[in-house]
Amino acid sequence: VQQVFKQLFYMINVAALNNLLLRKDMCSWSTGLQLRFNISQLEEWLRGKNLQQSGAAETLEPLIQAAQLLQLKKKTSEDAEAICSLCTSLTTQQIVKILNLYTPLNEFEERVTVAFIRNIQMQLQERNDPPQLLLDFKHMFPVLFPFNPSSITMDSIHLPASLNLEFLNKV
Repeated sequence: VQQVFKQLFYMINVAALNNLLLRKDMCSWSTGLQLRFNISQLEEWLRGKNLQQSGAAETLEPLIQAAQLLQLKKKTSEDAEAICSLCTSLTTQQIVKILNLYTPLNEFEERVTVAFIRNIQMQLQERNDPPQLLLDFKHMFPVLFPFNPSSITMDSIHLPASLNLEFLNKV
């Protein structure tokens, strides 16, 4: 059950983050606020179902960071440093894309300046990020089956002659 929910939450993360990276109308402060609220509801549900050890919440980390990126101030070099230290699960390309798509919804917000985006790129240039922008929706986590040893010892097993396994020898 834990593995199923980890995969499911990964798919939620991929779908939401890829939509965010492809749609300019989604990159705003209010969308970041709504995303963070919805993610907290998912995390609360995991805690309520005692699935916090499943790793499902960790698969949402890129989406959490993207939501926080939308909500952070984006003006000074201190803001740029905060963004770089916070967004460790996002690639440089994803951070820059979100900043480029950021759209103010009211007169109190401002567009992200080109100088600020260049500052972010300069600070993140030593990262060895993969060059892909979108997350892979087809990624599957490996299924792990726990080993449960049998209480039956091998020397107590009787093999019927009808199985034609005479070539097996008890050791």
